[in-house]
Amino acid sequence: MAKVSLPSKWEQFLKHSADDHGVDLNAVISELLEWAFSNAEGRMQFEAWLDEAYPSKGEAEDKASAAEEEVAENEEEKEEESEEESHAHRD
Repeated sequence: MAKVSLPSKWEQFLKHSADDHGVDLNAVISELLEWAFSNAEGRMQFEAWLDEAYPSKGEAEDKASAAEEEVAENEEEKEEESEEESHAHRD
């Protein structure tokens, strides 16, 4: 069985709920996941959220590379504009 860390606000809520119903916390978590992923639409929504929140390593590297390129292009454009302004002032 895999071990996970729960956010503290949810851990207390789930532990209290499990205690109120006389069941083990692991059973509550297991049933919660079964319910959340019991249909294809729920799984697709989760996968879409996960891809957006935590892109795969390759995607994350691609996004970082694209962001770096954009910054470099913006700096280059600013330099060109600055040079054009300098030439315009000389004329």
